[in-house]
Amino acid sequence: MTGRRDRKERAKARRERVEAPSAAAEWLKTLVITVVLLVVIRTFLVQTFVITSGSMEETLKVGDFLMVNRLALGSRIPGTNIRTPGYSEGRLGEVVVFDPRHEDDMKLVKRIVGMPGDTLEMRDKELYRNGERQDEPFVQWKDFSGDHEHPWMDWQADHLLPDVDRSGYRPTRDNWGPLVIPEENYFMLGDNRDESLDSRYWGLVEDWRLEGKAMFFYFSYNRGSATPFAFVREVRWDRIGRRIR
Repeated sequence: MTGRRDRKERAKARRERVEAPSAAAEWLKTLVITVVLLVVIRTFLVQTFVITSGSMEETLKVGDFLMVNRLALGSRIPGTNIRTPGYSEGRLGEVVVFDPRHEDDMKLVKRIVGMPGDTLEMRDKELYRNGERQDEPFVQWKDFSGDHEHPWMDWQADHLLPDVDRSGYRPTRDNWGPLVIPEENYFMLGDNRDESLDSRYWGLVEDWRLEGKAMFFYFSYNRGSATPFAFVREVRWDRIGRRIR
């Protein structure tokens, strides 16, 4: 009996030695699949974005966490210049995430206010599109102390209407244009117009730079608070799950 028991124990030990590497391989396989799925989801389907500046207040507040739809506009395949096709295009009034031309490794979120072929102009803070004043209930102004020029705005002279005198053109934050938006380009503005660095300063955004449409808030808290553990104690519950418009 003892010999028989020993043979059974040796057989069991052999099975365990065979099964152990198999279990480790399955665990590694599961881990790899999970990582690949996460990368694919983040690259091509959805992405999260955190608001760290007040340039889009009150629409987006510092401490808002956004879910961004990358599938809608298509995505660039990492390491290549190839983009997957999207099922939509950027539309007037949408809040979008994009890769600005003036800064590498930066993502910005602004609102599309000018479409390809549009003529845009701002007069004393009021935006005009194709000659019509725009109704923008989401916009706020904070600075009424005076207008200002900026050297970054010089790019605008190349996009003025043909009959505008370029030599005397002096754009300012609150007065500029009329500019003609080229095909396959968009004009972006922040909703907090007096505190936003946007297309007025660094120029147009090519359509291939659009990375996703802001969908909804999945979390929000008062990030500027001095309260300890503000991310727990000062959650903005009323914003969580709200669509971004």
